Amino acid sequence: MAKDQFRRKREDTKIGSIEKQYGVDFGVRSDKKLGQYLKEKGLPSLSKALKEADKR
Repeated sequence: MAKDQFRRKREDTKIGSIEKQYGVDFGVRSDKKLGQYLKEKGLPSLSKALKEADKR
């Protein structure tokens, strides 16, 4: 699956689930919720967050 074809994730999805599904490490607690992570990082979407994680 290409990275631009992500299903829309709910904001209450836990980061640990996303890390496991996409094989990335966001460097935060796994029980943090996606919506809170995106807000803290100033990112508009999961796809942008995944691109940022790939840069590390």
